[in-house]
Amino acid sequence: MDSATGSSPSPELAAALHRLRSSLARLKAELELAESGGPEATPDRLLGDLNEALVLLQEVEQAVFGVVPVLVVDDDARLAELTARGLRRLGYDADSTSSLKDLRPKEIVVLDLGLVHALDQGARTALKAARPIVVTGATDPGSRALAASLDASDYLVKPVELDDLVKAISRRMAEG
Repeated sequence: MDSATGSSPSPELAAALHRLRSSLARLKAELELAESGGPEATPDRLLGDLNEALVLLQEVEQAVFGVVPVLVVDDDARLAELTARGLRRLGYDADSTSSLKDLRPKEIVVLDLGLVHALDQGARTALKAARPIVVTGATDPGSRALAASLDASDYLVKPVELDDLVKAISRRMAEG
């Protein structure tokens, strides 16, 4: 905050902080109402508010610290989690899954190419917009063409070293 004007140096940061404060205030109000004998706050509603606050906190972290969310998608859940864990140790906000889920804003996707065939058109469109980093054991021209059809930002052949993945993530981040 600029102490002379009270204005934030970044309108995006100020907006994200305001939305975060609003979400947390709503959560607090719902809990206070329930505590004072008012309508009971349902776990679904409270979890929804908490999840919204965490998403907004992530926006603040992205704006202030440049934290980049990474989703590792691999049909081998163990491998996906090991990769995500390695990325978390390096400071990334990494999550893992064995199937594509709704993507977070500005999320970088590390995708096992073998999962593409099971995706519906909507998921393929979202994936293409995300410009995923493709990881695969396949080196054939058809696999490379499939990755190109997804506008993949990188094509890494398994086994992938964490350093190589980090370099690919850095290249993807530089693209915006």
